[in-house]
Amino acid sequence: MTAPNLFQQQESNRRQTTWLVAVFILFFAWVGFGGDLAIYLQTAHGPPGAYHHVVPFIGIGATLVAGGICWFSWTHGADRVLWSTGAKEIVEPIGEDEQRLVNVVEEMAIASGQPRPRVWLVPDADPNAFATGIDPAHASIAVTQGLLRTLNRDELQGVVAHEMAHVQNYDTRLMTLLAAMVGAIALMSDGLGRSLRGGIRIGGGGGGGRSGSSGGKDGNPLALIVLVLWLLTLIIAPIVSSLLSMAVSRKREYLADATGSQFTRNPAALASALQKLEDAGEPTRTISRGAAHLCIVDPAVRSISNREGLVGNIFASHPPIRQRIIRLTGMAYQQAKTIGDAPGSTPA
Repeated sequence: MTAPNLFQQQESNRRQTTWLVAVFILFFAWVGFGGDLAIYLQTAHGPPGAYHHVVPFIGIGATLVAGGICWFSWTHGADRVLWSTGAKEIVEPIGEDEQRLVNVVEEMAIASGQPRPRVWLVPDADPNAFATGIDPAHASIAVTQGLLRTLNRDELQGVVAHEMAHVQNYDTRLMTLLAAMVGAIALMSDGLGRSLRGGIRIGGGGGGGRSGSSGGKDGNPLALIVLVLWLLTLIIAPIVSSLLSMAVSRKREYLADATGSQFTRNPAALASALQKLEDAGEPTRTISRGAAHLCIVDPAVRSISNREGLVGNIFASHPPIRQRIIRLTGMAYQQAKTIGDAPGSTPA
């Protein structure tokens, strides 16, 4: 079942990436053209000398911006994620820890049958790691300094194998685009919200209190409905997009744990590594919340991600580490049992 699941996951990620780009552009188009429609309806019956909104320049501009963001996220999104963490590429390893990391990445590239990704080191004392890139040929794996100091070689191998699984499954393409687009939606919503709070008026013509009162009586109900829907979109979109990125991340962590363990044939090592990452407890301060779903464990304080049930299922960017360790421990037990039951094996 492993191979079909892997190929199904890759194909699913490709489809979801296409849908993500399409929905993202449509969202920006709605925000733009919806604003144009509201302004048009509000100004359509104004006096001859008043402003009449005819050319939908807001919608055209918003759609072009969305297309530009998608293009930039595709071509430069991975580099921007690495830049935001302050990561430095390891070209010539310095010291024993960096050499061990490079060796492990090369081993896992061979084990997974993929090109060797670029290797990066994040200056953070908290142990964590992530992968990014649009495909295996353009992938990068980054680990924190704290991870190198905390894990032994087998545990480091388990973490790197987990990240290589994300690369192989094309999770990194989807997650990198999500990180960029969630940030863009949040910035757009915040920017338009500030503009509205700053006093943008919809409507034309000057006039005193009488004129304003008349405008209120003669206001277009459809314009008000469109405006309310438009404002609700601005409020809800950042929340929905953030929850979507978290849900996508949670779904993929279990598969990456299982696939990575097949690369190393040592699920217990990854379980041990996750336990050490859990025990560290401190947040990974160099990794922003917008890129949290790229990491092997939540870089924030894990009070939510470790909660089981409805709250964790909605608001956490990762499944509970305890559950991941239980699954990996079960895989290790089954592996040991299979080896013990094999013909010619020596009983314990």
